[in-house]
Amino acid sequence: MNVRRTALALALASSALALAACGSMMKSDKMMANSMTVPLSAANEVPPNSSSGSGSAKVELDGSTLRYTVSYSGTTGPVTAGHFHGPALPGSNAGVVVPFTGSMASPISGTATITAAQAEQLKSGMWYINLHTAAHPGGELRGQVK
Repeated sequence: MNVRRTALALALASSALALAACGSMMKSDKMMANSMTVPLSAANEVPPNSSSGSGSAKVELDGSTLRYTVSYSGTTGPVTAGHFHGPALPGSNAGVVVPFTGSMASPISGTATITAAQAEQLKSGMWYINLHTAAHPGGELRGQVK
């Protein structure tokens, strides 16, 4: 009788651990699906430019909350403005959707609230990040959010 109780207790404990692991994996998958790393380069601009600058952005989407951190170096001068633009496929231009606020010194960090439709555009690769400088007022560094 005691052996059966021990076996039953072990089986229940194993099942509980397995269920907890599944829940943890599902949460991790969801978080990874909503976190994107975006390379920024002059070659991605439309039209491309000759800047030797480069950068990257970490973009996270949690429901309607958009968080971003954009790091860059080697631009022709100080970044004067930065934005998320969309909706647009790579090679196309679009209007500003979310402007960056505060200091434009690297790294640029911020949070914005976006609509459900905008979140779908972002997740579908229809938004891009653009950093502007005096030498390249149309954009010096760009990266498509994918």
